[in-house]
Amino acid sequence: MSALLTVRGVSKSFGGFRAVDSVDMTVEVGERRAVIGPNGAGKTTFFSLLTGLLQPDGGNVQLGELELIGMPPHRIATAGISRAFQITNIFGRLTVRQNVQIALLAASGRTHRLWGNGWSEKVDEADAILAEVGLAAAADTPAAALSHGDQRAIELAIALAHRPRLLILDEPTAGMAPAETGRTMELVRRVVAERKITLLFSEHDMEVVFGTADRITVMNQGRVLAEGTPDVIRGDPTVRQVYLGAPDADR
Repeated sequence: MSALLTVRGVSKSFGGFRAVDSVDMTVEVGERRAVIGPNGAGKTTFFSLLTGLLQPDGGNVQLGELELIGMPPHRIATAGISRAFQITNIFGRLTVRQNVQIALLAASGRTHRLWGNGWSEKVDEADAILAEVGLAAAADTPAAALSHGDQRAIELAIALAHRPRLLILDEPTAGMAPAETGRTMELVRRVVAERKITLLFSEHDMEVVFGTADRITVMNQGRVLAEGTPDVIRGDPTVRQVYLGAPDADR
């Protein structure tokens, strides 16, 4: 295995608050890495630093050999990183297919085509991605009409439109019932395996974390508290005290 994502000494402060504090991380090609920690640990800020939505105060981020610091989000997406956010981020009034078409046109730098006959473009490619995530039958349905779990699947389809090497998911099962959670993570695991995508995700559901991640990074107060396999993290007494809580919290 070789490193796909290399993070060294990345920090970010807001006023006097240090949200991310000298974080180091290496994610290998094909790895499924979870980033966990209590609310306010710095996970979402860290993901925003990786994707260019925020610029760090210091440190380096490399995707392969490419340095990402200073690059705008659209160039980072083109380089191979796609992200789905904690809060659903879709065009509710557009159809499911149109949401994916926009992403495909953006990935090819052709969003201006939407003002002409853009909706006639990328139809087959959009439909193929929707079939991949189980939404082929909903292609002509307004996105807002779908369930929360299916809207998450739209976001996954949008992310796949950019052909990512690294997929970042920020709490992909937030607000879901157990059945939806199971279906969503089964879909994520299947897609990243079939496409050979490296996965980096945050999640509060420990069953999801331990059932998906190859390795886990635990953050607390902006710093890396611990890192290791699920078994190592499950048995780490400091992690249990700070985050996992009671002895049965990882069930």
